[in-house]
Amino acid sequence: MKKETILVVDDEEDIVELVGYNLQREGFQVETATSGERALDRVRQQPPDLIVLDLMLTGMDGLDVARRLKNDARCRSIPIVMLTAKGEEADVVAGLELGAEDYVTKPFSPRILVARVKAVLRRRSEPAVEGEDPIEIHDLTIHPGRREVRVAGVPVDLTYTEFQVLYCLARRPGWVFTRTQIVDAVRGDNYPVTDRSVDVQVVGLRKKLGSAGRYIETVRGVGYRFCEAV
Repeated sequence: MKKETILVVDDEEDIVELVGYNLQREGFQVETATSGERALDRVRQQPPDLIVLDLMLTGMDGLDVARRLKNDARCRSIPIVMLTAKGEEADVVAGLELGAEDYVTKPFSPRILVARVKAVLRRRSEPAVEGEDPIEIHDLTIHPGRREVRVAGVPVDLTYTEFQVLYCLARRPGWVFTRTQIVDAVRGDNYPVTDRSVDVQVVGLRKKLGSAGRYIETVRGVGYRFCEAV
């Protein structure tokens, strides 16, 4: 069986070595790039199955790399896991809005990073939800079988995680979900979670949904719910 290829992009050699070693131990083929420019060349020559991308690269930063990849039809479907020392919400949101699937902040546990990589690849290979009717609420349409979302007829490009968060909430309008319940529904039990990781996903989701973002209501001290009466 062909090994899945992971491209690790980081300008710190010790990080590249650490991440590469742990991924190889789990059976992945690992390629590396120490700059944004080299990463783009590598991806365009031979697309990997997933990219672990540092945001704070020398020269072209990781956000610019992600932006160029997602604007290229040949590369936009490649999942990206951001690896970064930037823990500020704005930086993480920017990466998620560009289409990154997940993020891990430095300093990090190699085991958690590998688990995130495996989870993203596993989710990408899962079949679409079948047998579920589209959800239509006002100007918002969610089609689970196609993993398609439209607002006023206009398609909205969501990451896998963003779609799952929206679908989880919209299936039970008015029901309040805690952040942990949302993560369990989207990623499975025992997934490492913090309040901020869920909040960041919701912030990015609301921005992409535009006017329909108002349907996702924050319940202070608890979590979120989908409010169709807005």
